[in-house]
Amino acid sequence: MYKNIFKSENDYTMNDKKSLHDSETNENLILGKNPVMEALKAESPIDTIYISGSGTIFSRIASMAKENGVVVKNVNDQKLRQMCGSAAHQGVIAVCACAEYSTVEEILDAAQEKGHDPFIIICDSIEDPHNLGAIIRTAEAAGADGIIIPKRRSASLNQTVHKTSAGAASWMPVARVSNLASVIDELKSRNIWIYGTDAEGTDYTSADLKGGIAFVIGSEGAGMGKLIKEKCDFLLSLPMNGHVNSLNASVAAGIFMYEAVRQRNNKE
Repeated sequence: MYKNIFKSENDYTMNDKKSLHDSETNENLILGKNPVMEALKAESPIDTIYISGSGTIFSRIASMAKENGVVVKNVNDQKLRQMCGSAAHQGVIAVCACAEYSTVEEILDAAQEKGHDPFIIICDSIEDPHNLGAIIRTAEAAGADGIIIPKRRSASLNQTVHKTSAGAASWMPVARVSNLASVIDELKSRNIWIYGTDAEGTDYTSADLKGGIAFVIGSEGAGMGKLIKEKCDFLLSLPMNGHVNSLNASVAAGIFMYEAVRQRNNKE
């Protein structure tokens, strides 16, 4: 139904990657064992920690990161050098998040405080940060209550997402969860209907989107995972009348979101 039309990491040339490194990466890195430890102690918004070293202090950093809900990736020293250039990293680099992550409970509480049924966007393995940023921007403009992403195989709240979202990432709650399937089960238990977006679905205008809803937006290439698709209450599709039979994930997400806005604003 849709596919990625943005560049993925593998599509960038070496000059592109150097430009991204110079303009976006250095400004949000924490380098070295003690600085990373202190950032964790202060509960600073950290997105991911990359570790190439081994030993007691690295195990402690990984343990603290896990307690704080931070993703830890074990990499080689070359990866760290690519991230920070000639700067001394001491075997560990933390990438700061552009905003603090919320929880699913906080998203649901926010909807209750606003006095309306929950309106949630679930991103199933959206790995391109440009796509995630664009989805966040549209969700914030459409009045969605929050976005849910998985901890693995997903873009995260980095500087590219923040810039692409035009700052909306600072306002839109984003929850990062370990098990997307179990979260969907929890949402369903709270009378929230799960609408998957898939080419096999029915026309999106035929769905009743006025109650508690969550749209699942699948990955740029493969769409929703099999298990996630099976857990959806309904599958919705967009009409494709041209020669191209797919849309970019963020564009498709925007169409679905604003159909929900149209219906929810209709008082009849």
